[in-house]
This record gives sequence, C-alpha cells and structure tokens, in this order.
Amino acid sequence: MIADGARRLGGLSGWRRLALAFLAGAVAIIAFPPVSIVPALWLSFPILIWLLDGCSTRGEAAVTGWAFGLGHFTTSFYWITNAFYVDSETFGVFAIPAVAGLSAAFSLYTALVCAVTHTILPPSRDDLPDDRILVTTLRIILFGATWTIVEWLRGWILTGFPWNPVATVWSETMTPFGLPVLQSVPLIGTYGLSLLTVLAAAAPAVLAHRPRLPRAWGAAAAPVLLLAAIAIGGGVRLALTETKHIPGTKFRLVQASIPQADKGRPSLWEAHLREHIQLSTDNRPADVTHVIWGEAAVHFFLNVDEQHRRIAAEAAPKGGMLITGADRGTRDEAGNLQVYNSLYALTSRGDVVAEYDKSHLVPFGEYLPLRWLIPFEKLTGGMGDFGAGPGPTTLDLRGLPPFSPQICYEIIFSGAVTARDSEHGRPEWLLNLTNDAWFGFSMGPYQHYAAARLRAVEEGIPVVRVANSGISAVIDGTGRTVAELGLGERGALDAPLPRPAAAFTPFGFMGNIIPLALAVLAGGGALRRWRRYVIENIDNPFRGGRYHL
Repeated sequence: MIADGARRLGGLSGWRRLALAFLAGAVAIIAFPPVSIVPALWLSFPILIWLLDGCSTRGEAAVTGWAFGLGHFTTSFYWITNAFYVDSETFGVFAIPAVAGLSAAFSLYTALVCAVTHTILPPSRDDLPDDRILVTTLRIILFGATWTIVEWLRGWILTGFPWNPVATVWSETMTPFGLPVLQSVPLIGTYGLSLLTVLAAAAPAVLAHRPRLPRAWGAAAAPVLLLAAIAIGGGVRLALTETKHIPGTKFRLVQASIPQADKGRPSLWEAHLREHIQLSTDNRPADVTHVIWGEAAVHFFLNVDEQHRRIAAEAAPKGGMLITGADRGTRDEAGNLQVYNSLYALTSRGDVVAEYDKSHLVPFGEYLPLRWLIPFEKLTGGMGDFGAGPGPTTLDLRGLPPFSPQICYEIIFSGAVTARDSEHGRPEWLLNLTNDAWFGFSMGPYQHYAAARLRAVEEGIPVVRVANSGISAVIDGTGRTVAELGLGERGALDAPLPRPAAAFTPFGFMGNIIPLALAVLAGGGALRRWRRYVIENIDNPFRGGRYHL
C-alpha cells in the first residue's frame, strides 16, 4: 500500500506535483508550537522525498522544493501580517504582499536543499530492484544534511532570520517527549537536533521500496530509535537535575499587556509608565530584589530625560534595581538624532548603572535594508533607522550574577547569545526583553518563546523572559518552566532566579561547529557512498547504466 501510494506521488507532474508539495509544506507547521503535533513531520517529509523521486532533472527538484517551502514558510510567517495591521491605514495594504514575498524568498532555501538532494539521482522504477533502499537512504541522508546547513545559513544571509528550525518542534513542554529530546542540544545544538529530526521524519520514505524487507524497516526505524534513546537519556538527565535557585535574588516580571496601537500614542506614554510602576509595586513581597519590564516599556529617552528616569525608578526596590527596555537617543556633531533600542538598569535613585543597545535589528521593523528603493516609513515609525549596538555582551551588576541581555528576536540566533570573550566570564543567565504585542494572538509569540527555551538548554543557563503582552517566564537551564504569565495576561510575576544547569555545555564551548560538522560528515558520507555505488554499477548494462558521475 505504501509502495503503491509512493509510486503514484512520484508519478505526479506539473501543477499537481507543485500543489501537493505546497500542501505538504503547509502541513508541517502543525508540528511546531503551539499546536505541536510532531508526527505531522512524518507525513510531510516522506511526501516530499517521494515527489522528488519523480523529478528527472535538478531544476524540477528545485521547483518542487520551492513549492514545499512556499507552503511551509507562508504558514510559518503568517503572523507577521499582524504587525502591518497595527497601523492598518498606513501599512495594511503591504501586509499580504510583504509576507508572500518573504515566504517566496525563503522558499529558495528549500529549493536549494532539493536541488542538492538530486545530486544522488532518484531510484529507477525499472532497474536497481535490490538497491532502491540504499539509494533512497543516501538521498534522505543528503537531504537532512543539506537541510541542516541551510537552516544555519538562514541565520546569517541578509542579517539572518532563523525562525523555526525543525528542532523547535520539541520545545513545547506539553508534548510528552519534547523536553527529554531537547536535552540533546547541549551536546549537538539546535541544528544538530534538526538534523536528527529531519532524518527520522524522512526515513519512512524508504518503505516505498520492498517494504516487506527487514532492511527497509531497519532503515526507516534507525533514526527514530536514536531519537527514542535520546529521549530516554534526556528523561534520566531531567530526573537527576533538580532546579536550584540563587539565594537572595528574586525578580518581579511586569507584563502590562498594553495593545500595540496604544503604545504608539504619545498622549498615553505617561499613563503607561504609571501603569508599569503600579504593577511593579502593588502587593510586592519584601524579598523581591529586582523589577524587570519588557522591551520599549518606556517611550522616553531615559539617558537624557532625568525627570522620567526618576519616575521610572520608583518601581525599583530599595537596594535593588529596575531593568527596563526603552529607547536611547544621542546626537552627533551635526545635531542628527540617532535612536537605539536599549536596555537600562536603574537604581532606586534613578542612576543609570548599565546600558545595552540592541545589535541585531529587525529588517523593515527597525531599519530599511533597501531604503533608497523604499520611500515609506518603517513599521516602528519615523524615517530614520535605529542604530545597532556592538553585539553580545555580559553585564555584571551589583546583586546579580553576570548575564547576557537579549532584546526581542536576538534570542532566536543559536550560538550568538553570549559574548565568548567577555571580561566577566561566561554569563550565568540570559535576559530577554521583548514586545510581542505586534503579533497579537498568533503562533508568533509561542514560537518566539520556544526559541528562548532552546537557548536555555543549549547554553545550560536559565532564561528570564519579559514580554509586554506575554509570554513572560523564567526557564531553567534544562528547559523547565519555573514560572509563567500567559499570552495576553496582565499582571506581575514573582520568581526566583535558577542556578545554571551546568558549568558549561559542549555547545556553549564550541557553538555551531558541532552540528555543522555532523551535517558535513553525514552529507559527505552519503555522497561518497553514492560515488562508490555508481562506480560499482556503471559497467553493468542491466544495473546502474543510467547513473553517471
């Protein structure tokens, strides 16, 4: 039955093949948070492999991969349209074209994956009756390796947007095996777990060839069994790792849940500041040492506006601090204003003891990459671009362990959330300030939250996440949620700071060298075995004659 279905899918051509590829890519998104039906990948990826089996040229394979990517990225990025509708009169008309264009551009990545996969030619329907399992297995390995490398590239090309790597499907703690499987990322990183997941999800495609053979079932089951072993090992690690807290440190996370349309109205900025102060001080336990507000919680330039800086400092506990997101404005010698999306640490007297400027800016939201071609304003308002900070840093503040600040989507960049050569050493926690109110009640905030969990487990250190509209949370170094305020909730969350889960992790030490090396070894090994296979069969007119180097 599987073999018959696979043959029919492989025989599709034209718009039918592309339509099914688009649908398979779209279905894959339900494996990601917040839906998290992970087995959906075991449907999407085999369908794509079978469709690629019917492609006779690399160009056909690339177009099929592009259609798959279009379905996947359209459903993965749809939530971005909400940002355009915050000011619908100005930007609403651009919402669908912008997301469609972004999805079409990102689909070139999956087109590249499928074009490379076609380097190992698809198994023939008429020859190689004993070796189709081998050929398909090699294609799957090359597919998974290339997919992993391309996921990493998405984090760098054109400043990068590594949204939803496949490993994200394990970041929803409500799924029974999610958190145990996630315990592999301190060793192999997010992209290493993506490699294993893609291989496991695509492996059933081998069952299209001689499905009754133990060899076929072995090839299909091997990566799944590896994931199962990882889950068992991860479960043991979780059972043996207790969440311990740092004594004398307790946070109040403030989630004001102010609608984004209101945040953009200057007439309400004073009221928003007072609202944050009220949430910070009402019924606050005496042992709270630090209050934390989200990204852009304050709309005044706190570096020069002493009046509003002292008002904001009313939220800080005595002897403690307020850490908040706010813009920072400076002027150059010519008097031109430069604005930064920043983090401030304030004492209860209103003194600024630390600042951090966001370094990884959001294209079209905080700067226009093609400003000379695009004359309209960026989504955050104003014709000028935000300035970029110098990059990851470690802040060492009185009464707190050293930490690495991350503003908004800086937290999604695997291997780029800590300063490797900081004078303060390795940070002991990550602080992520964000404002996901731009994206409403959509998948976006949940997937952003999932990325923060991945960074916590990769680095083995807790993440404190404060979001204007949610999800605000404290996550320990194993990915467990210590405390959480849900999406759209208004309130304050009091929580201690967990200790790091490990003194260091292999990933924290070596970064993405580990998963990239695994992908290169896997893909290179598949190509070498394919080359040997071709050489062994090239002279046989009945087997392999259609294959060539």
